Amino acid sequence: MNPCRPILAPLLCVAAALPALAAAKHYAITQEQIAAALTSTGLQVSPDQISPHPQVVAFVDQPTLEVKFIQPAGGHRLIARMECAQAAQCLPFLVTLRMDGSSPPLDGSAPAPPPPPADWRSGSSHSQPLLVRAGSSAVLLLDGAHVHISIPVICLDGGALGQTVRATNPDRKHLYSVQVAGDRLLRGRL
Repeated sequence: MNPCRPILAPLLCVAAALPALAAAKHYAITQEQIAAALTSTGLQVSPDQISPHPQVVAFVDQPTLEVKFIQPAGGHRLIARMECAQAAQCLPFLVTLRMDGSSPPLDGSAPAPPPPPADWRSGSSHSQPLLVRAGSSAVLLLDGAHVHISIPVICLDGGALGQTVRATNPDRKHLYSVQVAGDRLLRGRL
């Protein structure tokens, strides 16, 4: 038996796969595409209000983007979670929006007013009482088409009714972005 044969076989497989890997194309998702998706939700934002992030790419040219949620980040900033309409076209990503009025909206009207003051870490809007607090335990109800799951979680943010907060399971292996549904009660979708 030739001692080189077991070593060469995996190398030949890798060499054969290299052209296929090189052929996979990635297309940059531009700030203009992100601004258009955000504007379709009613938020007036221009491309220069989107903070630069590491280049976000898709596997197709000009994918349809969806805004999953927008939440305050303090200091006249918002954070938006974006996804491609078809999940196989790109990975989900976050963008930061500057809402200080320094850039005009796309339609040329007056700049959008800054969002109401909020503490992103606590999720408080100062007008509603907090129903969950950062570090406290809560129950997360996850609903699917035919499945309903109830799990204990630890809140990473505080929040009032209807606000989106982050939570994790007690062993901190999973992170959830869910809505406050009641006193120490969270709700999410599978």
